[in-house]
Amino acid sequence: MTLPPNLAGRLSLAIYQGATALITPILPWHLKRRQNGGKEHADRWREKIGHAGQPRPKGQLIWINAVGLGEVMALRGLIAALHAARPELHFLVTSSTLASAETFEKNLPPRTLHQFLPLDTRRYNRRFLDHWQPNLALWSEQDIWPGLVIQTARRQIPQALINLRMAPASFRRKRLVRLLFRTLYQKFDFISAQDSQSAAAVAELSLRQDIQIGGSLKPHCPPLAYSTAAQQEFLEEAGQRPIWLAASCHAADEDVALQVQRQLVEQGGSHLLILAPRFPDRRAEILAKLSGLNHAQRSRGEAPNAQTQVYLADTFSEMGLWYACSNHALIGGSFCTVEGHNPWEALQLGCSVIHGPRVANFAADYAALNAAQAAIQAPGPDALYAALQAPAARGLAGFERLQSEYRAQLDDLTRQLLERLRP
Repeated sequence: MTLPPNLAGRLSLAIYQGATALITPILPWHLKRRQNGGKEHADRWREKIGHAGQPRPKGQLIWINAVGLGEVMALRGLIAALHAARPELHFLVTSSTLASAETFEKNLPPRTLHQFLPLDTRRYNRRFLDHWQPNLALWSEQDIWPGLVIQTARRQIPQALINLRMAPASFRRKRLVRLLFRTLYQKFDFISAQDSQSAAAVAELSLRQDIQIGGSLKPHCPPLAYSTAAQQEFLEEAGQRPIWLAASCHAADEDVALQVQRQLVEQGGSHLLILAPRFPDRRAEILAKLSGLNHAQRSRGEAPNAQTQVYLADTFSEMGLWYACSNHALIGGSFCTVEGHNPWEALQLGCSVIHGPRVANFAADYAALNAAQAAIQAPGPDALYAALQAPAARGLAGFERLQSEYRAQLDDLTRQLLERLRP
């Protein structure tokens, strides 16, 4: 017997909620075990079982959730726009990872708090919502907690799914449980996707015809924070010479960057390469690649000097400093299956963008940047070497034109979200 779609969706949700209820008693033990292993915040892990770490501010509160570091940092431009339109509003941002919390708190927008998102059980969700009582809930990107979406809807809190980007692989996985996602997507008052492919995917899953295309939030973000004193000190220590950066790099990106840096050194160049790995705990693996190169290491407190050829920036939350110190940035993830990282942060700090051939995660962003001559694609070491010879300011004019064009999209999104704010 085939169940009606609505009933099947509710049944899928009930099975999910039943499973999370069964594991609720062991979740505090699980979190404590992760905390002992350094995978959870030492003092704030209880936020993941719904206990608030801060009081709720008085007045209207917009709650915005994103998962990882990139998604959380992308919220800053939207929060700034909402704040400019309604200065009295407060904002709560939730995320799941340690890196996102640490970096976001160094770049907090006005009137904004950060908490960890509770694990998706009825008990923790109720505890979270009882305390924060948001007037509007925004889910950014594609990851949503089914139980928390349902609990929020039952309290008649308006919800919007924004900045949605759905890769083909993710769409195929969601199709396997499409009746569950159809039920969830129907709970949103507003859905905005980054591109037409994502909009079509969520329209098919949800059977909704009102999915909007609003572009990415990342071009609207304010520059990453950094200390101008730290910038000046680093540049004085490094000496007057070209500095380039491999930003959020992975193993394949490092291999290409180091091949080019060795070529520059062999040809008598004075260039300094800053390696800023996406995951700093890979430092031992990276150091093994630096044989024959004069190098220094940030996590050991070492400073560069005029002879340093590679500087390993193996710390968190300093990417703003490295962009501000560099002329060019090779954006990581673009030579491997990661398929690219965010190019906008470099441009916002006056650092020109170079990328490899694999950028599917930011296909629309890089297409627009390349069309505006605001980025350079380097398919391999030879092209990267040539790109580093371009003027450092190349592409910044094209970036400024794109920012102006995208501003209308942000203004429209801000207006539509504020229209749904509950009194």
